[in-house]
Amino acid sequence: MKASLLLALVCVAVLAAGARADAPEEPEALVRKVQEYAQKATAAAKSAFSMVQESEAAQQARQWLTDNAGLVKQRLAWLKEQLAELWKQTPAA
Repeated sequence: MKASLLLALVCVAVLAAGARADAPEEPEALVRKVQEYAQKATAAAKSAFSMVQESEAAQQARQWLTDNAGLVKQRLAWLKEQLAELWKQTPAA
C-alpha cells in the first residue's frame, strides 16, 4: 500500500510539473520541479503514516490485539475443530 501510494504521488507530481513547466524545451527545469514535488509528496506521506501510527486509536488497537491474542487463538482453534468435524460428517460424492 505504501509503495503504491508513493508511486501515485510521483505520477501526480510528474503530471503537475509538466503542466506547470514554463517551457517544455527545458527538461532540466521539468526534472527539478518533479523532484521537488516528489520530495514534498514523500514528506507528506511519511508524516501522514507516522501520525496514523502514533494516534491514540492505533495504540489502543495494538494494545487490544496484544491483550486478546490468546482469545483469538482459542477461537481459531475452536473453528478449526468445528470445520474438521463438519468435514468428517460430509458424505463423499
